[in-house]
Amino acid sequence: MIPRYSRPEMAKIWEPENKFQKWLDVEIAACEAWAQLGEIPKKSLATIKQRAKFNIKRIDKIEKTVKHDVIAFLTSVAENVGPDSRFIHKGLTSSDIGDTALALLMREAADIIISDINELMKVLKANAYKYKDTLQMGRSHGIHAEPTTFGLTFALWYEEMKRNLIRMKTARETINYGQLSGPVGTFSSLPTSIETYVCKKLGLKPDPVVTQVIQRDRHAEYMNTLALIAGAIEKMSVEIRHLQRTEVLEAEEPFEKGQKGSSAMPHKRNPVGSENLSGLSRVVRSNAAAAMENIPLWHERDISHSSVERIIIPDSTILINYMLVRLTGILRGLQVYPERMKENIDRSYGLYCSQRVLLNLTEKGMSREDAYSLVQKTAMQSWKERLPFKDLLKKEPLITKYLSAKDIDNLFDFKFYTKNVDYIFRRVFK
Repeated sequence: MIPRYSRPEMAKIWEPENKFQKWLDVEIAACEAWAQLGEIPKKSLATIKQRAKFNIKRIDKIEKTVKHDVIAFLTSVAENVGPDSRFIHKGLTSSDIGDTALALLMREAADIIISDINELMKVLKANAYKYKDTLQMGRSHGIHAEPTTFGLTFALWYEEMKRNLIRMKTARETINYGQLSGPVGTFSSLPTSIETYVCKKLGLKPDPVVTQVIQRDRHAEYMNTLALIAGAIEKMSVEIRHLQRTEVLEAEEPFEKGQKGSSAMPHKRNPVGSENLSGLSRVVRSNAAAAMENIPLWHERDISHSSVERIIIPDSTILINYMLVRLTGILRGLQVYPERMKENIDRSYGLYCSQRVLLNLTEKGMSREDAYSLVQKTAMQSWKERLPFKDLLKKEPLITKYLSAKDIDNLFDFKFYTKNVDYIFRRVFK
């Protein structure tokens, strides 16, 4: 079943119809190359190009007997072409067709994912500027640290997706290689010009050296790129899930009309989309691990990688497409509550200013060790007694010896924490 948020064209890439068509494209291109060398009569080539087609049900039926998908495919094509089918698959191995066609399929999938990333980045950039000056408490270890802005969160995510975009484009080029070099990759049964022609026609580069298969580090790089994208998606999803917690409630996923959060509790508005994305990211990362296991094969070839790839590559590309589209929708409709962010800042009684107080005391002449102990003691009192940190600072003689009440008031200016936001934005968005 196609996930609701996926592009239908992504699922179609991995349908048998498209896979077998790619196989046929490779086979016909090889016949054209042989014909240029005079090894296939022009009349026979014309017949092949006119009649070559396949029937998926027929392929399935043949495969039940021969137990070999490429032979079943070639038999189905031969039944349509007739006697001239003897020229099809001349000098080639199954991997010549399968690996070259797989590169075409993965390239198509990469193009959709690249488009998805670009769409997500547009939303991230728009939200970054929308909330550039929206104050929010920064947290380290889940504990209040110093103020930041919500826009910087989106800028951070944008910068990471920028790296993922570069990675995906690189991975696309890494798998954009074909091979038509015959058994064990030595060109013993066909001239090198066949591979050159076919790859050029299909927009691929000839892999400089192969065995009987294109080496699986290429595919592993592609799959690990998908895993990194999944990691970034989960990173954003976890943040949204945290912000939607009742105790925090600084942002919420969009909650559509008629949507229900719980079968038992009508009040629930759960971050189900983000939770869904967190879970699916685990699948993509697991698939990347399987791709790594595909790298070592026996000698010039075995097919232990093949069964794995039939699952992990379609599944991961479809999932990443789904995840990117769904996350884009969540962030486009994200409900943000700046007033709640301000309320949450106030929940820690102004303790976010502890570093500024510490540094100012040391600048006025107090030792760092003494300043740290004094500020920490005052901060712990603020926590314990739930009193404003600023007021306690003004009552501490050892502090007021160095800092006036006005000095202390000035330390709590939020502009101090946001003064370089524009500088960061210029670096990110240039």
